[in-house]
Amino acid sequence: MFTEVLLAGTVLLGSSVQWLTGMGFALVAVPALVLLLGPVDGVVLANCAAGAISVVGLAGGWRRVRPAAMVPLCVAAACTVPAGAWVTRQLPEPALLLVMGSLVTVAVLLVMRGLKVPALRGTRGAVAAGAVGGFMNSAAGVGGPPVSLYALNAGWTVREFVPNAQFYGVVVNAFSVAVNGVPRLSADQWGAVAGAMLAGALAGRALAARIPEKRARLLVLVLALAGGVTAVTKGLWGL
Repeated sequence: MFTEVLLAGTVLLGSSVQWLTGMGFALVAVPALVLLLGPVDGVVLANCAAGAISVVGLAGGWRRVRPAAMVPLCVAAACTVPAGAWVTRQLPEPALLLVMGSLVTVAVLLVMRGLKVPALRGTRGAVAAGAVGGFMNSAAGVGGPPVSLYALNAGWTVREFVPNAQFYGVVVNAFSVAVNGVPRLSADQWGAVAGAMLAGALAGRALAARIPEKRARLLVLVLALAGGVTAVTKGLWGL
C-alpha cells in the first residue's frame, strides 16, 4: 500500500507540472519512479504516462506543429531508441541509476544555463537533438531536454514550443514503449497511476492561472535536479 501511495504522489506531481508548463513529467517523475519500481519499469511507466499526457495536450494544438522540424527530429529519435533500450537491459541496476541520474542532472543544468549551440539549428540540429533525445528517452525516460535546447537555439516562443514538444512526446514515447514493452504493475498500481494522472491534470490546469510561467519552469528544473542527484547518489552507493 505504501508503494502505491508513493507511486500516486510521484505521478500526481509529474502530471501537474506537465500540464502547468507543457513539459517536465519525465524530468520530475523518472528519478522517483526508478527508485520505486526499478530502472526498467520506472522508465517504461514514465514513457507511457508522458506519452498519454502528450496525446491529450496535443488535441488542442496540433495545428501549430512544425513538420519541417518534427520529421527529422522524430526520424532520428526512432533510430536511436533501440540503442537506449539495449543499454537499459545490459547494465546492472546501480550502474543504470548512476547513468539515468547523470543524464537527468546534466540535461537540467544545460537547460537552466540556456546553452547556445549553433550546431543545434536547422535540419542538422533537429537530427542531432532527435537522436540524443530518442536514446535518452528509452534509456532514462527523459527525452525532452535535447528538444528544449533545439527550440531555444531555433528561437521558438513558448507558444510554438509546447505543441511541438507534445507531438515529439507522442512519437518518441510510442517508439520507446514499442521497444521496451509495458511496465509490470499490479492492478492496484495501475489504478493509482490512472487516478493520479487525472488529479494531476486538474491540479495543473488550476495552478496554471496562478503561477507565473517562469517560476513554474524553474520549479520543474529544481525538482528534476534534486531527483537526478538522488539517483546518482543511490547508484554510487550501490556500486
